[in-house]
Amino acid sequence: MLSTKQTGRLASGFVSLCLFAIGVGCNGFFVDPVLTAVAVGPQASIPQSGTVQMTAVGTYNDGSQKTLSSAVFWSSSATNTAIISPAGLVTGVSPGQSTISGSSGTVSGTTTITVTLEGLSSIQITPITAAVTAPTTQPYAAIGTASGKQFPLNGVGELSWTIDNTIRGLASIDNTGLVTIQSGVTTLQLIHVIATDPTTGIRSNTATLEVSPG
Repeated sequence: MLSTKQTGRLASGFVSLCLFAIGVGCNGFFVDPVLTAVAVGPQASIPQSGTVQMTAVGTYNDGSQKTLSSAVFWSSSATNTAIISPAGLVTGVSPGQSTISGSSGTVSGTTTITVTLEGLSSIQITPITAAVTAPTTQPYAAIGTASGKQFPLNGVGELSWTIDNTIRGLASIDNTGLVTIQSGVTTLQLIHVIATDPTTGIRSNTATLEVSPG
């Protein structure tokens, strides 16, 4: 027959064994949160040679979020426009727009960087005058002058394009300077087109588009 002391030792050992088993079991069933999305930012406009620091915030399947300070692979869709360092620092190279991607494993996020001309002094858009018949499209080209040199400015989002006549919703212009005229125009219309640099606020000359009904 076991003594009281022996019984106590056995009971203590049994409890320790149970606690160990529970701990192993808990650790065995614990699963690290899974990364489900990556938010990359900021979306920014910078001049040539300007820089901006990118950040990546991960969202996990348990709803938690945290900044991904490491293990992020950075890339630029247009390295002739903007380059990005392994640490996420973007540098503007030439006027245009680039998509910046940040990836962790198979999950990635993107943002857009627009690089503007450094020292932009003027913008000229062409054609200055044009005449079309609806329905149709009319593209416009923009040339920027900076430091005595001229550069094309028709990249996506490089300039803000506006028109002063939408003809009851039948006319629009996109962010590359393409005017679209839908069918339904019933009278002769004049549309004035202007391009503006979003960073400096410099406006172009005004182009006139004459639209005749089809």
